[in-house]
Amino acid sequence: MSIIEIKVPQLSESVSEATLLTWHKQVGEAVAEGENLIDVETDKVVLELPATKSGVLTRIIKGNGEKVASEELIAQIDTEAVAAKTVAAQPVAPSAAAHAAVPPSVRKLAREHEVDAGSLQGSGRSGRVTRDDVLNALASTAPQAKELTPSPLKGEGGGEGGRVEQRVPMTRIRQRIAERLLQSQQNAAILTTFNEVNMQPVIDLRNKYKDAFEKKHGVKLGFSSFFVRAAVQALQKFPVVNASVDGTDFIYHGYYDIGMAIGSERGLVVPVIRDADKLSFADIEKQIADFGARAKTGKLTIEELTGGTFSVSNGGVFGSMLSTPIINPPQSAILGIHATKDRPVAENGQVVIRPMNYLALSYDHRIIDGREAVQFLIAIKEALEFPGRVLLDL
Repeated sequence: MSIIEIKVPQLSESVSEATLLTWHKQVGEAVAEGENLIDVETDKVVLELPATKSGVLTRIIKGNGEKVASEELIAQIDTEAVAAKTVAAQPVAPSAAAHAAVPPSVRKLAREHEVDAGSLQGSGRSGRVTRDDVLNALASTAPQAKELTPSPLKGEGGGEGGRVEQRVPMTRIRQRIAERLLQSQQNAAILTTFNEVNMQPVIDLRNKYKDAFEKKHGVKLGFSSFFVRAAVQALQKFPVVNASVDGTDFIYHGYYDIGMAIGSERGLVVPVIRDADKLSFADIEKQIADFGARAKTGKLTIEELTGGTFSVSNGGVFGSMLSTPIINPPQSAILGIHATKDRPVAENGQVVIRPMNYLALSYDHRIIDGREAVQFLIAIKEALEFPGRVLLDL
């Protein structure tokens, strides 16, 4: 008998514990090297924990829903049992393949609604089961499903027409989001300043070069790279906006790690573009596209979600006209971008229609004064209305 230990992967310093979701193998079942054994949820990401060797799962030490720490032992595999179980292991292969075609976030959604994700025909790339596949399956059985039980409210009668309620525990990520939002509101003196920007110059430049850009770099030229580069240029002019507060000290960062807020099925995540000042437009677009794709499948790593000196939140993709974004601590500021809409504006004494975008900068007044915040936002406005300055680093 040759036993290997399955342990929780090393978590980052900011993550103290994780939760085991659902074991995908049972004791006595054959497992293949690289096959996912269980999904581990932290307050940042869902991690897949694969088998390091082929064999038979002989012991599960920590069960579904239990909290675990870094490097904690949760299971054991007997690698010498492989030969004896080879024949029996063959039927497992289709199930394993089907399981691999279901991303962790989709599996979690399916479990919550008691849908057998492995039995669904995936509509995603390479047959992957998507969130829509689960929701469609749920909708098709809705007439028979009884997700909520009528529960009369206090002072009302029960029976037909009773108003229903459902208690759903927060996921670990949603708990962490709530904690950080409250932390930001309670521990910082947050103010928000606004400005507007005429996006026509950026739109014209993008329309002129987007086909050639995609052909050369293999990625679409979006608007996010312009906002990131404009933000970096403004941060270089006003380094205090790139700084943070630590007790009674100010920490000035000599690098520009830009967090990009992304709304995913599991909640808001903010992966970080490291050293954004050193990246080209193509590099930035590729990272943003990669982050967006992996946020949907829960594949972002803890390291990618840690740190950051400044953040950008684009509520415009959801149609937001104006908002006051909340700072992502320990950062001191966040830029809110909104939907670009044709609006009447005054130019040279005439009313004209221009594609306008309202910008919002929320900042910590403990370190950033109103004058600096306003000037910082003006610097972003000027960089976008004269995009040649961004390209030429002027």
